[in-house]
Amino acid sequence: MNRLFRPVFLALCPLAAAFAANAVPLSPELQRLDRAVGKWNYHGENQQTGYTKAGKWTWEQDCGWSANRIYLLCSFVMNWPEGTDHSVSISTYNSLDNAYWHYEVIDDEKGNKPVVSRMTIVGDTWTDASDNLDANGKAAQHYRVVYHYASAARVEVKFEVSDDAIHWSSLGQGVGAKQP
Repeated sequence: MNRLFRPVFLALCPLAAAFAANAVPLSPELQRLDRAVGKWNYHGENQQTGYTKAGKWTWEQDCGWSANRIYLLCSFVMNWPEGTDHSVSISTYNSLDNAYWHYEVIDDEKGNKPVVSRMTIVGDTWTDASDNLDANGKAAQHYRVVYHYASAARVEVKFEVSDDAIHWSSLGQGVGAKQP
């Protein structure tokens, strides 16, 4: 590179990188999802229930923004007492119904329908709530995952099930730590 242009090029590189990173700003609604970006390690324990086997579990979660910064994309490796699952999820805000939505495809049951859940965010607590469907497409029960962000680097998670979406029973719980 020509010595005359080198100082100009080097001075512009950080500026170009900063511009590219901020080229598409997050909407105020999507800024709330930004706290999940990064690599997280989770650990916890499930109770013995009709839906879960008792035992310890671990997750590895890696989240980042899509190129257009509209979708939070996460990849999971989940080591449950029943075995290992892999999944990918997409979370976003829908301005048509003013709601957050979470979509997830899990490899635990080949051919199983994706999980689609309306997500609420109240303060530091995110709740993904969905109906589990049986093989005939009928609602079997209600299921939710509740994330409470205790800090920028720590999240508490719990799994619950209900017959009426009012009274909830615990399936398990754990803690996630953001990796540096």
